[in-house]
Amino acid sequence: MPEIVEQAGNAAMNLPEWIVAVGYGQLLIVIGSLAIPYVLQWRKQVAGLRPLTRQVFWTYAGYIWSTNLFFAIISILLPHELLGKSALAMAVCLFIALYWAARVVIQFTYFDRSDAPQGWFYQVAEAMLVLLFVTFTCVYGYAVWHNGNAIT
Repeated sequence: MPEIVEQAGNAAMNLPEWIVAVGYGQLLIVIGSLAIPYVLQWRKQVAGLRPLTRQVFWTYAGYIWSTNLFFAIISILLPHELLGKSALAMAVCLFIALYWAARVVIQFTYFDRSDAPQGWFYQVAEAMLVLLFVTFTCVYGYAVWHNGNAIT
């Protein structure tokens, strides 16, 4: 039992490094997502939409991309502030954890992947993305617990 407590203590000491690591993971998502419009042929797919609907689509895509970029930046540059044991730190980490948890749920309950690109490359890419989303959820979830534990 003392070994488990010691391992848990080591995980807490390494939490800033985990936050930075998932920040870089999110940065990879941001960079990789620049290829999504090309791979899924967004321009061709949205060309038939009414102009306002097309504009809203691109706006939402930009908001999601910017949110992911912001999560990466604050995680890489401000990991100690995200673990600051304050209500704000806990709230931000909770938001990020719920954001990525929702992304995992959406992946398996909403997306119709029957028309997705086929082949081993895309299967591996999807598996890696889901693994990243789950890792993000767990790390920020642990940060919520860390911050909440300190507040009480």
